[in-house]
Amino acid sequence: MKSNHTHNHSDLKGKKLLFTIGLNILITIAQVIGGILSGSLALLSDALHNLTDVISLIISYVANLFTKKEASKARTFGYKRAEIIAAFVNSASLIIIAIYLVYEAIIRFYNPQEIESNLVIWLALLAVFANGFSVLLLKSEAKENMNMQSAYLHLFTDMAASVAVLIGGLLMKYFYWFWVDSLLTILIALYLIFMGYDLLKKSFRILMLFTPEYINIEEVTKAIKINSAIKNVHHVHVWELNEDEIHIEAHIEFFNDINISEFDVILEEIEQILLKNFNINHSNFQPEFKKDDPKDLIIQD
Repeated sequence: MKSNHTHNHSDLKGKKLLFTIGLNILITIAQVIGGILSGSLALLSDALHNLTDVISLIISYVANLFTKKEASKARTFGYKRAEIIAAFVNSASLIIIAIYLVYEAIIRFYNPQEIESNLVIWLALLAVFANGFSVLLLKSEAKENMNMQSAYLHLFTDMAASVAVLIGGLLMKYFYWFWVDSLLTILIALYLIFMGYDLLKKSFRILMLFTPEYINIEEVTKAIKINSAIKNVHHVHVWELNEDEIHIEAHIEFFNDINISEFDVILEEIEQILLKNFNINHSNFQPEFKKDDPKDLIIQD
């Protein structure tokens, strides 16, 4: 029953992503045409932002499809990291886009030009409503994994950028304050960098097999050694395979030459402790007795 729920939920994520991809393609085409006709660099810049959204959403959609693929002899973990890779690519692109927006905004600030503000206003309104709808569509999914969070952030920041273009269009129409567009663009870009960096850091840590930030290795080994039969815990590795799975592998040295059934009882106890205290849900322990190997906590493989 659980697997069916997971499968249906994954299908729903895919359908939502597919819908937002189509919607953003339409927005991008409209803004490119509108930007050329109106002479608005702001609209063309927003169209570029939308285009990157389309690319990131396609990456997210493909990653979502790959997570459904079963593990095999050649791919024993399946594609469980596909969404993490997508999150890394998307967050990196967010930062690159933000830097480009700052560059364009600075140029525009010193070289303001009169544009057809009415067209800018209407197309910005279209983008705000369309992206706003997409944001609401993906909001609940964004709380569950990095891939959907990155897609959500792309759409949210693009909606914010469209709001800035709309405000800029209104101010240009009624007050001729062309510099406001540049100021708002820079503020949005800084927000993009802030949000994108946090996601980039999280996905990078997982891809690099770093220990989760909230887990202290020394505390983990103390929890394992609570059993009096254990002499030493060494050669420890703790990492996240994805957002749902935290793995540990280690060598456990025993005082006595215990049998396999005794080890199984101790192992069950350890697994329960690790799951309860550290949310570690996959373990692989190598039992040892008087084995001549390095006993350091961390050993470079």
